[in-house]
Amino acid sequence: MGLLIDGQWHDQWYKSSKDGAFQREQAQRRNWITPDGSPGPTGVGGFNAEAGRYHLYVSLACPWAHRTLITRQLKGLESLIGVSVVSWLMLENGWTFDTSFGASGDHLNALSYLHQLYTLDTPDYSGRVTVPVLWDTQQQCIVSNESADIIRMFNSAFDSLTANTLDLYPQSLALQVDHWNQRIYPALNNGVYRAGFATSQSAYEQAFDDVFAELEHLEAHLSKHRDLAGEYLSGADIRLFTTLIRFDAVYHGHFKCNEQRITDYSNLSNWLRELYQWPGVASTVDFTHIKSHYYASHRTLNPTGIIPKGPALHLAVEHDRSRLKGQGIFTK
Repeated sequence: MGLLIDGQWHDQWYKSSKDGAFQREQAQRRNWITPDGSPGPTGVGGFNAEAGRYHLYVSLACPWAHRTLITRQLKGLESLIGVSVVSWLMLENGWTFDTSFGASGDHLNALSYLHQLYTLDTPDYSGRVTVPVLWDTQQQCIVSNESADIIRMFNSAFDSLTANTLDLYPQSLALQVDHWNQRIYPALNNGVYRAGFATSQSAYEQAFDDVFAELEHLEAHLSKHRDLAGEYLSGADIRLFTTLIRFDAVYHGHFKCNEQRITDYSNLSNWLRELYQWPGVASTVDFTHIKSHYYASHRTLNPTGIIPKGPALHLAVEHDRSRLKGQGIFTK
């Protein structure tokens, strides 16, 4: 849970605001890969879409990194963009490449710690060391460490190389996708962290209430709609999925979000099973990494580091979503 200050690593837990609320640091690297290397919405240009040029660093435990893995899979980018996986155990050295705790090792630079990648990019880097990281092997720098941007790049930048016509952010649905992303992020994606990392009762209860109010809203919406944006599966669904797939196993107990489980919501639980069973998605879900990371790494919350054996999630059980009209992923 550390950070870099002027390029030096410090083992330091998150700081809360004065009212005990958890505050997440914003991503600092927000360049974009584009088909021709022209600048994207933020950052600088020069990042052309090329096979083998870029490498993705992820944690299989992290919901933000998980988004990028699912999008990479759905868009057929496995052979174009390599992946290195960090260890599920994150203690005094932050994210590591310790293969004895589930890491793949660093396939590019043989680094021991992820913070070394950040200082390889910027020797005097200051800030949290987070995943995902999209690395440019040509310029030897970080393209982006913002998951929301990376999944948008993966959705379109490489299409001419893959001939993949699936579109997780179609223009006709952009307003709806943006609406759901903007709504779900503070209340639920980050809301579970606001509850889990709160340092005051009032901050915890506010986050708790936000989480379950949003779950109730989603439960009602999904009673009438196959997916968030209606008939099509979109990037908004992927961003919701990576939070909900962790909810019963981690957030319900570890983060004290225990009013109800996802399995207690009929529509949400069936929706979750449909996405889990979507071709290519289940292979990106690793509950050993997910449970082990949260329970063994967050010693402030779980001093013993004991990892629960359960729960049984039954994600392969048949779902009922075919009762609602759906057209899969939009095609360009």
